[in-house]
Amino acid sequence: MFFHRETIGRVDVAFTDRAGGCSQGPWSSLNLGTSNGDDPQVVQRNLAALAAAVGVDRLVRMTQVHGVEVVRTNDVRADDAGEVPVGDALITNQVGVGVLVRVADCTPVVLVGLDQPVAGVVHCGRDGLVKGVVAAAVSAFRAQGAMSVAARIGPRACGRCYELPEEMADAVAAVVPEARSTTSWGTPAVDVGAGVAAQLRDLDVSYVDIGADVCTIEDDRFFSYRRQGQDSGRFGALAVIRA
Repeated sequence: MFFHRETIGRVDVAFTDRAGGCSQGPWSSLNLGTSNGDDPQVVQRNLAALAAAVGVDRLVRMTQVHGVEVVRTNDVRADDAGEVPVGDALITNQVGVGVLVRVADCTPVVLVGLDQPVAGVVHCGRDGLVKGVVAAAVSAFRAQGAMSVAARIGPRACGRCYELPEEMADAVAAVVPEARSTTSWGTPAVDVGAGVAAQLRDLDVSYVDIGADVCTIEDDRFFSYRRQGQDSGRFGALAVIRA
């Protein structure tokens, strides 16, 4: 179920893999995505199993749209309707509330306030990297008084595999030069994880890249849209503040 777990100050951080769930077929087995063809009731069981494993009663997730909207859990309805807000960054200062980002080749980022109890997750693909979703999330942290922020960058499509048309790769590099890459077979590519790391450095955010040595396209411990297509599941990254 977990590729990586750690505690940073008062915040528990976790990145999942695709094992330990109930889904079948291409979504096997811990699919956390609800819009890819899997049985919604089975996905809800997977989400409940993850919440239980982490030890939270409330796990807030997003409908991710490759934008820069930052959502706060204080603004998300906590009743049985299970509101899923639209956004690509989700932050909380509420103790015991888990925040979850779901990915399948995009880069998951967890943010932790070191001087204030704030935690968050970010969904960063190629569009989000260019638009500045990481900077938007860090800005929201600092607006809540967290001047010192730490980050963990998770598994994603690596720069050796994430092939793009040359004009598209050039457009990304024009905004984030550090993201320009070349595939292992010599064609234009983008390394979103390297771009995220560069943006975090520019924002004076300390980080550890725990996904540096894996690639979701190459490693079937993770779901991958590029490898599996429309039926790909979603793995996740989450954070929760403890009392």
